[in-house]
Amino acid sequence: MVRAPRRDRIPLRGQAHLPYPDSPADLDDPQWAQYVFYRDNPKGPFAERWSHATGCRRWFNAVRDTVSYQVLATYRLDEPRPDVLSEGGNR
Repeated sequence: MVRAPRRDRIPLRGQAHLPYPDSPADLDDPQWAQYVFYRDNPKGPFAERWSHATGCRRWFNAVRDTVSYQVLATYRLDEPRPDVLSEGGNR
Protein backbone atom coordinates (compact mmCIF):
# COMPACT_ATOMS: atom_id res chain seq x y z
CA MET A 1 0.00 0.00 0.00
CA VAL A 2 1.33 3.43 -0.94
CA ARG A 3 0.38 6.28 1.35
CA ALA A 4 0.30 9.93 0.56
CA PRO A 5 3.01 11.98 2.27
CA ARG A 6 1.97 13.05 5.76
CA ARG A 7 1.77 16.77 6.35
CA ASP A 8 3.63 17.56 9.54
CA ARG A 9 1.45 19.04 12.23
CA ILE A 10 4.43 20.66 13.98
CA PRO A 11 7.03 21.41 11.30
CA LEU A 12 10.50 22.74 11.96
CA ARG A 13 10.83 26.36 10.86
CA GLY A 14 14.52 27.08 11.38
CA GLN A 15 17.19 28.11 13.82
CA ALA A 16 16.05 29.98 16.94
CA HIS A 17 17.54 33.13 18.46
CA LEU A 18 18.69 34.80 15.23
CA PRO A 19 18.71 38.56 15.74
CA TYR A 20 17.29 40.61 12.89
CA PRO A 21 19.88 43.03 11.45
CA ASP A 22 19.67 46.54 12.93
CA SER A 23 19.85 48.18 9.49
CA PRO A 24 19.00 45.59 6.83
CA ALA A 25 19.07 48.23 4.08
CA ASP A 26 22.76 48.83 4.86
CA LEU A 27 23.73 45.19 4.22
CA ASP A 28 25.35 44.29 0.94
CA ASP A 29 24.23 41.17 -0.95
CA PRO A 30 26.75 38.75 0.65
CA GLN A 31 25.86 40.00 4.16
CA TRP A 32 22.12 39.66 3.47
CA ALA A 33 22.65 36.17 2.03
CA GLN A 34 24.60 35.24 5.17
CA TYR A 35 21.65 36.34 7.34
CA VAL A 36 18.93 34.71 5.21
CA PHE A 37 20.50 31.42 4.12
CA TYR A 38 23.38 30.39 6.38
CA ARG A 39 22.57 28.55 9.60
CA ASP A 40 24.47 26.57 12.19
CA ASN A 41 24.33 22.80 11.77
CA PRO A 42 25.73 21.34 15.00
CA LYS A 43 25.80 17.75 16.13
CA GLY A 44 23.87 17.56 19.42
CA PRO A 45 21.44 19.95 21.16
CA PHE A 46 20.22 22.74 18.90
CA ALA A 47 17.59 25.46 19.44
CA GLU A 48 14.99 25.61 16.66
CA ARG A 49 11.76 27.49 15.89
CA TRP A 50 8.65 25.37 15.38
CA SER A 51 4.98 26.07 14.73
CA HIS A 52 1.83 24.08 15.45
CA ALA A 53 0.73 24.37 11.82
CA THR A 54 -2.57 22.46 11.84
CA GLY A 55 -3.64 23.22 15.40
CA CYS A 56 -3.35 26.43 17.39
CA ARG A 57 -0.84 27.87 14.85
CA ARG A 58 1.39 29.14 17.66
CA TRP A 59 5.14 29.42 17.31
CA PHE A 60 7.52 28.06 19.95
CA ASN A 61 11.17 27.13 20.38
CA ALA A 62 12.47 23.62 20.97
CA VAL A 63 15.90 22.26 21.82
CA ARG A 64 16.32 19.09 19.78
CA ASP A 65 19.22 16.66 19.68
CA THR A 66 20.22 16.56 16.00
CA VAL A 67 21.71 13.08 16.40
CA SER A 68 18.84 11.26 18.12
CA TYR A 69 16.02 13.69 17.09
CA GLN A 70 14.93 13.70 20.75
CA VAL A 71 13.24 16.93 21.85
CA LEU A 72 15.03 17.97 25.04
CA ALA A 73 12.98 21.07 25.90
CA THR A 74 10.31 23.39 24.55
CA TYR A 75 9.80 27.03 25.53
CA ARG A 76 8.05 30.22 24.48
CA LEU A 77 9.63 32.63 22.00
CA ASP A 78 10.06 35.29 24.69
CA GLU A 79 11.93 32.93 27.04
CA PRO A 80 15.69 32.27 27.03
CA ARG A 81 17.02 28.94 25.83
CA PRO A 82 16.95 26.45 28.74
CA ASP A 83 20.26 24.97 29.82
CA VAL A 84 19.40 21.37 28.99
CA LEU A 85 22.90 20.16 29.85
CA SER A 86 22.54 21.09 33.52
CA GLU A 87 18.90 19.94 33.61
CA GLY A 88 19.61 16.33 32.71
CA GLY A 89 19.85 16.58 28.93
CA ASN A 90 21.62 13.77 27.15
CA ARG A 91 24.50 15.88 25.80
